[in-house]
Amino acid sequence: MQITLSDIGKKFNRQWVFKGINLEISSQQSLALVGNNGSGKSTLIQIIFNFQTYSKGSINYWLNQKLLTEEELVGKIAFAAPYLELFEDFTLIEMLQFHFKLIPKQADISLEEMISNGGLGGQENKAVKYFSSGMKQRLKLLMAVYADTPLLLLDEPCSNLDNQGIEWYRNLVQTQLKKRTIIIASNQLFEYDFCDSTLSVQDFKP
Repeated sequence: MQITLSDIGKKFNRQWVFKGINLEISSQQSLALVGNNGSGKSTLIQIIFNFQTYSKGSINYWLNQKLLTEEELVGKIAFAAPYLELFEDFTLIEMLQFHFKLIPKQADISLEEMISNGGLGGQENKAVKYFSSGMKQRLKLLMAVYADTPLLLLDEPCSNLDNQGIEWYRNLVQTQLKKRTIIIASNQLFEYDFCDSTLSVQDFKP
């Protein structure tokens, strides 16, 4: 998926978070949105996800040289973030089954393989509310990375992960490079050092 941001700005009340972002993201590019805490990284990636509105400018999404409507974007973006809510009364397998009814799953992996790859084997029938914060983050990453979407968005992907989890994340995401467009919002180099390019969001703070 190709994405074009033209003069994008976002303000809360009367204060601009960022302003004047012009950016062309090519198909299968991997891009890191970087900057200090409070620079607007999460806000920008949420805008790209259509989770937040922007205050000025425009965004266009292209797939196979076709300009997509807002309705056509549905099911084409996968997103993971530590603040993303899960249905905690669902078991692990129920959560995955529900998720992949709403968004397509990559055909070359089963739910059982996905669970095993995520280090969650044996937890299939355990309610998500009993998972540790690290297990929940692994689940969110599994649902996003193994979604069959042309755009993958990850906000602070290693939140709540231990060292083993961080290594698992790095291996997992790098399997997707050059297969889809990837955007990662982070201020931790180890979360994005494999990306093609970076954009410093704080450079657009008025």
